[in-house]
Amino acid sequence: MPIGARPTLTQFLIEERRRHPNATGELNALVTDLSLACKAIAKRVAFGVLAADAGLPTAPVGVNVQGEEQKPLDVLSNEIFLRANEWGGHVAGMVSEELEAAYTLPPQYPRGKYLLLFDPLDGSSNIDVNVSVGSIFSILRARTPGEDARPEDFLQPGTDQVGAGYAIYGPTTMLVLTLGNGTHAFTLEPQLGEWVLSHPHLRIPEKTREFAINASNSRFWEPAVKRYVDECLAGQTGPRGADFNMRWIASLVAETHRILMRGGVFMYPRDTKDPARPGRLRLLYEAHPISFLIEQAGGRASTGRRRLMTVQPEALHQRIGFVFGSAEEVERIEGYHRDEPIDTYQSPLFGKRGLFATTAMA
Repeated sequence: MPIGARPTLTQFLIEERRRHPNATGELNALVTDLSLACKAIAKRVAFGVLAADAGLPTAPVGVNVQGEEQKPLDVLSNEIFLRANEWGGHVAGMVSEELEAAYTLPPQYPRGKYLLLFDPLDGSSNIDVNVSVGSIFSILRARTPGEDARPEDFLQPGTDQVGAGYAIYGPTTMLVLTLGNGTHAFTLEPQLGEWVLSHPHLRIPEKTREFAINASNSRFWEPAVKRYVDECLAGQTGPRGADFNMRWIASLVAETHRILMRGGVFMYPRDTKDPARPGRLRLLYEAHPISFLIEQAGGRASTGRRRLMTVQPEALHQRIGFVFGSAEEVERIEGYHRDEPIDTYQSPLFGKRGLFATTAMA
């Protein structure tokens, strides 16, 4: 039922189903299970440094398939996602950042018509400093509904997603969701424990004067990325003719949320820091779902060179370069990759056009 003038997530899902008379309701039920998992994780995250007092694990756990240290909340959040979604008969299999192989459901549970892919706790390295973290998920159709999913069944392009979203655990807990009919944000009403539709049909401004990138990696950037950032930093006297603000939170969910709420562009591009990796973020359960949300809000999501949603995955934990946000800025970055011959761009801060140019250099 609605709370005041605002519908709840349940009412929203019912209205969405009414638009599709042939729908079985299984997708709605899966989203409901996901929203319950996010509520449970939000409660655990909220304990912070008091986790030990609440009887929650606090000791480091180990290293995951990504080679990253697993924090206790990473493992606990993963378990919450698995337990909340394995029993209902809505999924045929799951993939998690914290598991090397695809997860096969226990034999006693029915297999459904969807596949679930998720990062159970994005940005967990920020928990100690109380920065917003979150959970990201993507929903695909199972290739063989009613049967155990095979690993290759998850290797679908982002355009095949039927739903995607994230929860952000910050000053307020919010769930941001798309089922292919816009991007909508729900705020968790703390007294009733209901998700309330607070931001329907989010729209990202086409233009922005804000960008997010990890500047500590600048020496590894490709020429097109160097050119873009240098032009932004040049301000009103530079080629862009405007002052830009730079942001970096190191939490994909938090970066995405800021861009959905007020615009901007996020860049975690391919670089030369580790030539064996084509990027840093995971394609299936980070870049694909965020791209779906961004596009449904009128933004653009790219590898830096092409639309990210069309990339055909080759591995469950495949990494990729990722640029998304306000459409005009993402298009500009793609254009710089097309137009700038590799290794020919010199930073205007130190090149012929730069602040440190000399007659000899000219």
